[in-house]
Amino acid sequence: MAEFQSPIRVLIVDDQHLVRSGFTMMLSVEDDIEVVGDVANGELGVAAARELRPDVVLMDVQMPVMDGIEATRAIVEADLGRVVILTTFDRDDYLFDALRAGASGFLLKNCEPEQLVDAIRSVAGGHALLAPEVTTRVIAAMIGQRRSAAGRSANGPNSLGSPDQLSRLTERELEVLTLMARGRSNAEIAKELFLGEATVKTHVSNCLAKLHLRDRVQAVVFAYEVGLIRPAESPAHPRG
Repeated sequence: MAEFQSPIRVLIVDDQHLVRSGFTMMLSVEDDIEVVGDVANGELGVAAARELRPDVVLMDVQMPVMDGIEATRAIVEADLGRVVILTTFDRDDYLFDALRAGASGFLLKNCEPEQLVDAIRSVAGGHALLAPEVTTRVIAAMIGQRRSAAGRSANGPNSLGSPDQLSRLTERELEVLTLMARGRSNAEIAKELFLGEATVKTHVSNCLAKLHLRDRVQAVVFAYEVGLIRPAESPAHPRG
């Protein structure tokens, strides 16, 4: 997962003009971020993504014409950019649907400016990010939905995996996975395990590949499902 080369091209999709203007002003002071467009609904967002080829799309959920979930699915399926969902989190089901649609990040609209900037940089670099306020609820709900759908344990057909899969990992990779699932960044993992960041990145990539996981969000879900970490060990935002 290579670091992203600037400038990071950002498209803003939100039906509120003031929100779009506010985000544009907020991001305009960052030397490595360029807002290439802003539109008012998901349909326009898909069209703009196809035309502008942004690196990151900041996506609202509740919008007219086409909502953020449908737009996210279309953008991800066509590989038009990586999506960060911005939500007030008043509809859990929207958030979970957006995760299944392939969104790479989730933030609350009242997040601090540095959180938004960090999210854009992380997602542009190929990582996934969840706001600390929503992580536990997202994970708990996803696991609950899988268990309900399976009609039995979390090892049912809809789960990401089983504890047996941990045997695929080396001892060091298991340590990295545990810390990653607790929300540690690559830099934090490197410091805790006395490793270089490049080495940590390699271990992270190996963990995701061996366990057939798409990103760090799925790694957190997997860690919960197999009992590697417990809900009490609430992670911060999965980030890289």
